[in-house]
Amino acid sequence: MKITEQLGSALGATVEDFDHTSASDADVETLKQTVYTKKIAVLKGQDLSPQQFLDLGKRLGRPETYYEPMYHHPETKEIFVSSNVPENGKQIGVPKTGKFWHADYQFMPDPFGITLIYPQVIPQRNRGTYFIDMGRAYERLPRDLKKEIAGTYCRHSVRKYFKIRPHDVYRPLSEIIEEVERKTPAVRQPTTFTHPLTGETVLYISEGFTIGIEDANGTPLDEELLGRLFEATGQLDDTFEHDNIHLQSFEQGDLLIWDNRSLIHRARHTTTPEPTVSYRVTVHDERKLHDGIRVP
Repeated sequence: MKITEQLGSALGATVEDFDHTSASDADVETLKQTVYTKKIAVLKGQDLSPQQFLDLGKRLGRPETYYEPMYHHPETKEIFVSSNVPENGKQIGVPKTGKFWHADYQFMPDPFGITLIYPQVIPQRNRGTYFIDMGRAYERLPRDLKKEIAGTYCRHSVRKYFKIRPHDVYRPLSEIIEEVERKTPAVRQPTTFTHPLTGETVLYISEGFTIGIEDANGTPLDEELLGRLFEATGQLDDTFEHDNIHLQSFEQGDLLIWDNRSLIHRARHTTTPEPTVSYRVTVHDERKLHDGIRVP
């Protein structure tokens, strides 16, 4: 296994000659440490079946199956499928996922630590995924803004970007909203937390899922504060030229593994749709998202 830092970037490392079937436990631990410290590891030259992809994820932790079945791979339910390419005339997975800033499962009580993405069909133009390192973004905040958010909490919800399911057609919108709020009520997390594996302070907000900020007693704070945080971190920059934004490209055979604790990301969809398919596996590692989480 050969690991090389990506040139000219604060994020990312390429990993060559990694085979999960023959990798030692020490190799896997080295890979995980690369994910925690460089945030993104790009495994080169991967040629895996869906089951083999899942098996790779299992080497890193305990897979989490997405709670909505319409995203599931038809043969391997632990794989989340993003696809606009029908198979035998049938839609597999969901098209146009993730076109907003978010951390995976940020709206759930027990988010996982590691995300794996395995592109299957890659666009010819505008390929890649945007990332923001929210540990680095926190470090760059003005001192007065850091002081304002100290000891605060944020609420996160899927309500803004929940995708209508096939069985929701013709259902009253109020009924769908009630179900969303019942199945996935908003969760409360510290606005910042200490990364349990690196010790850095992570600003845990995203434009896609964060719906409110409040003090330690639960009193709502002005929404303008969240707006300033989104602006300062680069999440409102539609040009994607903000210093915090990193574009991670990939090619056929690449498999991306990233730190879901400290990175938020956004899919790069083209104005004119191109065929695109990717598989995702998400895993819990040996620690919770942060040490303040007490769910089983």
